[in-house]
Amino acid sequence: MKKPISATIDEQLISWIGKELNDTRKYRNKSHLIEVAIELLKANKK
Repeated sequence: MKKPISATIDEQLISWIGKELNDTRKYRNKSHLIEVAIELLKANKK
């Protein structure tokens, strides 16, 4: 089950996210991009 969260993000990161979302084959939306990024961070911590 997914739950909504709120985060304050630097303007440069928001701009980068917007550019990444232009490739709709890679990410469905902002939430998907952020979820993928957190999963990668989690995997790299192991």
